[in-house]
This record gives sequence, C-alpha cells and structure tokens, in this order.
Amino acid sequence: MDIIYGRNAVKAAIRSGRSIDKLIASKDLTDPSVREILTLATQHHIPIVRADRRKLDSMTLPYGFNGKPANHQGVVAVTPARDYDSMDDIFALAEQRGEPPFIVLLDGITDEGNFGSIIRSAEVLGAHGVVLGKRRSASLSAVAAKSSSGAADLIPIVKVTNLVATIKELKQKNIWTVAADPEGQDAHAVDMKGAIALVIGSEGEGISRLVLEHCDFKARIPMKGQTGSLNAAVAAAVLMYEKIRQENTK
Repeated sequence: MDIIYGRNAVKAAIRSGRSIDKLIASKDLTDPSVREILTLATQHHIPIVRADRRKLDSMTLPYGFNGKPANHQGVVAVTPARDYDSMDDIFALAEQRGEPPFIVLLDGITDEGNFGSIIRSAEVLGAHGVVLGKRRSASLSAVAAKSSSGAADLIPIVKVTNLVATIKELKQKNIWTVAADPEGQDAHAVDMKGAIALVIGSEGEGISRLVLEHCDFKARIPMKGQTGSLNAAVAAAVLMYEKIRQENTK
C-alpha cells in the first residue's frame, strides 16, 4: 500500500490537503505531538485507527533497513494510489457523453480487490463514476488500481464524508437511487433507465440502515442456487448490466 510515516511527514501531508484514506496511530501513544496529529486528522475528516505498534512495524518494514522497520514514530497515513476526483467530475463526464448520470455508490466495500473489480465493471458498462464513503471503505490502493485493470484512471472515483448527504444532493439533481437489497423487487422490474445512482453494500452486512432508508428503490438479483449470495463485485456488475439492458430495450 502507499503510506506516509513519521510524525512530521504525516503532519505536513494532512496540512497540505493531500488525499489520505486513514491515519493509523499506535494505541500506546498519548503525548502532545501525537494528540496534535490526531486533532488535525479529525479536523480534516480523516478516519483514525488505533493499532498495536507491531501493526505499524509490519507496514513500514519494506521501507526499513537490515530487517528492521522504518522509524514511523507511532503514526502512519495510508494514501490512495492517485488523488480522488470530485462529484463535478462525474457530472462533467456524463455531460461530455451526452448521457444522464449513471453513478455507482459503495457502502461498506472494504476489500480492495472487490473495489478494483467494481471500478472495472463500472467503466466497461458505461458508469460515469464510482463514489465511496470515507468510513468502512476500501482504499484506492495499488491493489485496487491493479484489480481495476487500468479503469481507475479512466473514470472519476470520488470519496465523500457522508453517503446519506450525497444521496440527498443527488435527489436534488433528479437522480434516483437504487439499492441492491435482497428484500427488493427483482431487478428487471425496477425502472433503471435515465439518471441513476446504484448503491452496493458489503457482502456480510449489506447497505447500512440509514443509507438504505434514503434510497428510492430496492432491487434484488433473482437466484436459483443454494449458495444464497453473490460476491459484491459480481452483484454490482450484474445490476450495472441490467441498467444497460433496460436502456437498450425498446
């Protein structure tokens, strides 16, 4: 993964406004220098994780010398493989193509391989961007970028502080939200034509309650087998394809 380590380096990165997915701080540190960094992270809406020092040692080992970890001083910032885009970039791409916005919202997708696969499917199936929340989310890491097979550089990827607030803003732009939910209607019975935001949740917990409450429709994928569920990335691809199928059906 891409990281910044050491107190001064992390502090400077936060102050510069650089994209940071999360801050990991050793849970045994409480001195003023660390508290200052934690305060800065909170002010910039950066998720904070307190971890055992051995976790930070492991993360910085590749940057160390002679089998020892780098001098992380108890703080590590995890950064994306590239800067995130803005919602305006998504709308600009839709306008450029002369198409109603088609956006994929991710709630609780933490596996970076799945995240990259969803980005790839979104690009291939004509979405104008992928949006994820700052908390309970995978990072746009080198792993995710590789899993996307280059798609991460072809469409906007946006990280927002609050998914519910984002859904409300989309509604003001007349963009309907469709949640992938096993309690919903069969996907083919849900009208996905036009401006749509498709919401995908995690495999284990699904879409969070508050996000689900603010969605306009719920769609499920009919299943015949005994497994009971699909991988999140596969389910996302199926529902994205269903939207394209509906758009092309006269």
